[in-house]
Amino acid sequence: MIPPHLGNLSQLRYLDLNGNDHHYVHNLNWLSGISSLKYLDLGYVDLTEATTNWMQAVNMLPFLLELHLSGCELSHFPQYSNPFVNLTSILVIDLSENNFNTTLPGWLFNISTLMDLYLNHATIKGPIPHVNLLSLRNLVTLDLSFNYIGSEGIELVNGLSACTNNSLEELNLGGNQVSGQLPDSLGLFKNLKSLDLSSNNIVGPFPHSIQHLTNLESLHLSKKSISGPIPTWIGNLLRMKRLDLSFNLMNGTIPESIGQLRELTELYLNWNAWEGVISEIHFSNLTKLTKFSLLVSPKNQSLRFHLRPEWIPPFSLESIEVCNCYVSLKFPNWLRTQKRLGLMILKNVGISDAIPEWLWKLDFRWLILSRNQLYGTLPNSLSFRQDALVDLSFNRLGGPLPLRLNVGYLYLGNNSFSGPIPLNIGELSSFQILDVSGNLLNGSIPSSISKLKDLEVIDLSNNHLSGKIPKNWNDLHQLMAIDLSKNKLSGGIPSWMCSKSSLTQLILGDNNLSGEPFPSLRNCTGLSSLDLGNNRFSGEIPKWIGERMPSLEQLRLRGNMLTGDIPEQLCWLSHLHILDLAVNNLSGSIPQCLGNLTALSFVTLLDNFDDPRFHKYYSESMELVLKGQNMEFESILPIVNLMDLSSNNIWGEIPKEITNLSTLGTLNLSRNQLTGKIPEKIGAMQGLETLDLSCNCLSGPIPPSMSSITSLNHLNLSHNRLSGPIPTTNQFSTFNDPSIYEANLGLCGPPLSTNCSDQDHKDEEEDEDEWDMSWFFISMGLGFPVGFWAVCGSLVLKKSWRQAYFRFIDETRDRLYVFTAVNVARLKRKMEANGVHG
Repeated sequence: MIPPHLGNLSQLRYLDLNGNDHHYVHNLNWLSGISSLKYLDLGYVDLTEATTNWMQAVNMLPFLLELHLSGCELSHFPQYSNPFVNLTSILVIDLSENNFNTTLPGWLFNISTLMDLYLNHATIKGPIPHVNLLSLRNLVTLDLSFNYIGSEGIELVNGLSACTNNSLEELNLGGNQVSGQLPDSLGLFKNLKSLDLSSNNIVGPFPHSIQHLTNLESLHLSKKSISGPIPTWIGNLLRMKRLDLSFNLMNGTIPESIGQLRELTELYLNWNAWEGVISEIHFSNLTKLTKFSLLVSPKNQSLRFHLRPEWIPPFSLESIEVCNCYVSLKFPNWLRTQKRLGLMILKNVGISDAIPEWLWKLDFRWLILSRNQLYGTLPNSLSFRQDALVDLSFNRLGGPLPLRLNVGYLYLGNNSFSGPIPLNIGELSSFQILDVSGNLLNGSIPSSISKLKDLEVIDLSNNHLSGKIPKNWNDLHQLMAIDLSKNKLSGGIPSWMCSKSSLTQLILGDNNLSGEPFPSLRNCTGLSSLDLGNNRFSGEIPKWIGERMPSLEQLRLRGNMLTGDIPEQLCWLSHLHILDLAVNNLSGSIPQCLGNLTALSFVTLLDNFDDPRFHKYYSESMELVLKGQNMEFESILPIVNLMDLSSNNIWGEIPKEITNLSTLGTLNLSRNQLTGKIPEKIGAMQGLETLDLSCNCLSGPIPPSMSSITSLNHLNLSHNRLSGPIPTTNQFSTFNDPSIYEANLGLCGPPLSTNCSDQDHKDEEEDEDEWDMSWFFISMGLGFPVGFWAVCGSLVLKKSWRQAYFRFIDETRDRLYVFTAVNVARLKRKMEANGVHG
């Protein structure tokens, strides 16, 4: 029965309830009352509580042509052999964005009238059922993208190529796990217009069979492992409109035959190892080209553009993206003809020129000209769309900052801008990101920044700013990152900073800040990075850091005046991979539980592609001390694993638990008061590249397991009390600098001049000398009391001996007196005689 509030729908042919959540979907039997229905869309209506099986309800609509049930929370297919027994004319079935989590049912391939089948994002698994695909002779569109289909996808291509009578026009298997090489049968889809096999595990050269798909209009082969060059026959696919070969292993020159694709509107050749020259011939007939993207890896910059300055392109671009290849020394003048440009990326393309005036007249939503040699000043007013992104970082631009900065995302870092930040900056801009780091700006931070209500990131680092951090930013509720490091700021940390629950990065290092910082940071519960290093902060590291900052990944507190112990609660920070507490006045022992830091026991992967189209809202950077040198880390910071506790007053032994940190790359415990031995199982720390244990009181041998750390390339064990032979295998054979081991008197072997055999002989002699000296001191210790009591004790006990002893003393004293008097008289006579003769 049709629900009364829907009215009389008995003659209805088109019913669209997409996105509605009416109660009548819980019982679908009412659909039988509108048997004339030809189009039914229940997309994004939750059918999990429907009392009637969705397929049974649909089967009561014999004239149905299109069925759309995308996003309906469906979790299973009906199991009976042919649930569509009453449907004789259905053309379209859309079951996308559901959670079937199973294989495809065989009955789907028995619907002879079916033309379009959409099962994308439906958690479909392989294998594809072995059914007679001849029934799908009318299939035009098959979308199985973003599922879990593996190698059986190749079998599906083989089966469909022979069974569809070449009716298929669109085949989408992108975002699956299809592996192996593409079959030659792919060339049998003569009517195919769109082929998407992106984001799979397909390998091998560019598929030769594609040259037979002369009706092809869209080809997506991105994010795979296709290798080798683009074949020259690509120019024969004259109907091609969209070609995407990005993120592969392709190389060689880009064929000039691409210039024959007169219908081409979008060309994406990103992230391959191209070489050679791009000339005007490549674009000669591309009159309809609107989007061109050629981003290559900075590791491979052998591709060059050769376009005359007076060249007039045949196309009118809407976007151009070129990165890490040489375009020209002067700003490309031919771009002046591209009036429709809304997106321009010319990153690291060798331009050494001033920015032309005509560029500022275009209506950009994205303008990225970073990492060139652009010079000159900016206009007083920099105004594009309100949400526009402008990135001019890493150039040689100078002068004052523009007074009017009306953009959404502004990156001017690492230039030579000077003077103060405009006082009215908060009144004239719609900033979400403001990055003016690495310039020559001076003065104080304007308080008007508090008016930038949408501000998410502010990076004023590495300038000459002074004064105190403003206290009136309470209304900046969107702030995620604050970087004021490497300036001359003074005072303390205002309490407002941690009133923002959105704050994830707080970088205040390398200033003149002072006081106790932690009371102001108690509510910074969402921080992933905290850098207070190289200031004049005092106090103790609070225990609550480990309790209230569970997301902390980087903690840099080096170069302050912090005291107290290292709190064990830091061990609770499971994401922590950088812990730098060096150059403070910390004491106590190293907590054993630091060996439980999870992030230092697992490998973290880094995306190798610096794709400017996915512009990071904040390029996080940090200065760390590695191998005795200050090093700035930016793009690879997420995979830097470091623990630096050096230059403190830490005592006790190195906990053996620290050897659990298998992916720790840098361990610096130097300049402390550590005692005991180096942990025997230190060889388990296979990720170690830098190990500094110098200037401590460590003793015992160098553990043999240390030679198994093949990644170790910087070692310092000097100024300890180590002994025994220096290992000679693996990495130790490369440590030829004697200073690595100096001031360890017990060590021997190369590169030290002390020979271990001589050392053994010396040790034996020293052992004998020590034995003789021991007996000497034992004899002295025993002889004195024995001799004393043998003489004095007898005098005390026997009176006659006592009288004889004192009589002997008196006689000896008298003899000495007489002897002395006689000799003195003789001396006087001689002196008088000499005086007379004189």
